Amino acid sequence: MTALVDSPATTGGSNALGSTPKADIAKSDGGNGGRLLKFALANLRRRPEQFVLSTLGIALAITAVVVVRTISIGFAGSGTASLGDVLHGAPLWVVPSQGVHYDAELGVLLPAGPAPRLVVPDGWTAQRTIAGIWAPPAGRVAVYGRPDIAGGRAVVGAAAAKVLGVRAGSRLAIGGVSLTVAVEGSSRIVSVATPVAMNVVGDSSWLTVRQPASLAGRLDLGKLLSRATGIPSSTDPAVKPAASGLIYDTVGGGGSLTFQQRYSALFAGKVTGSVLGMVSTVGLLLGFVIAVTSFLASVQERRREFGIMASIGLADEVLYFFLVESAVVFVIAYLAAAALAGIAVLTLVPDVASVSAWLQACGMAAAYVPAMAIIGALVPVHRLLQQRPVALLAEST
Repeated sequence: MTALVDSPATTGGSNALGSTPKADIAKSDGGNGGRLLKFALANLRRRPEQFVLSTLGIALAITAVVVVRTISIGFAGSGTASLGDVLHGAPLWVVPSQGVHYDAELGVLLPAGPAPRLVVPDGWTAQRTIAGIWAPPAGRVAVYGRPDIAGGRAVVGAAAAKVLGVRAGSRLAIGGVSLTVAVEGSSRIVSVATPVAMNVVGDSSWLTVRQPASLAGRLDLGKLLSRATGIPSSTDPAVKPAASGLIYDTVGGGGSLTFQQRYSALFAGKVTGSVLGMVSTVGLLLGFVIAVTSFLASVQERRREFGIMASIGLADEVLYFFLVESAVVFVIAYLAAAALAGIAVLTLVPDVASVSAWLQACGMAAAYVPAMAIIGALVPVHRLLQQRPVALLAEST
């Protein structure tokens, strides 16, 4: 970047700075802000190579953050949606000792073993759901076997219908049984009667439990069922099942977050805590280093001019010039990063990412930009202003 005010050598004027004095800056069109912005843009145009490289380095760093955050938010949203496909409004979820896992390709939860034996108290109802992967030639889908699905019928999510090439009213053969298709929802799940599902995916399953009407509104349903059955319960989705299985209480626990919100945060944490999340953090730090290095180099090139300004009492303007210049660079870098990240996630991971997730991620990344811009300008300028104007002029001759 070049000087914010022209030196006498470039203007040929009698003014030592070759520019308007401090009093005139305040009177110029647009006030101080407009004048500072005009100076910043002029200086960026004088060194386009340095401006482009600095902006590109910062933009790539912010892009990494936005991409990871977008995937994290999208992944969390998919996890929450898959939880809704499991519970169907039931407050208690009984999982096998082997636990459950999330299939990111299908966007569904699947059990890793058979559900524990469970005898519920009088008035309580339990529903067993068989779940697993079915891989016909058309592609992989999840199969859920539920007792509330009538025989001869297959309830197919829109994504599953697209994979299988079926539509409402079509016939679908699963496990040697021909079923009539009904398309409901948007998932990649085919819900069928329990016997049909067992023929295809085995007995891996979980249980969903509902309380009697007399206990409606209770927040300790998990504890009540745990005392009656001997299976431990928890309101924390991060807790792993014991040898006898685990009862997840999705309505108890109190606090400011629901079970679904904690489950969503658990999914998001898996992404941000992964290698991908670490790469984005390192990338953000590198972007900050690039910004500081660029401004340090700019300051070094302009020591004489800043020495002249400081010697006539314009030391504050030096700081303001760099803050505005830094803000311009970071705003342009942020806008470029948001566009690059949007293109990347919607092209590479469209099943996980969404426009809503991208906008939320951009909002999170925007929180970093002001701090990075201010610190990126303050560090080099602070080093500059620690020296006396005479020293700056002497070292530049």
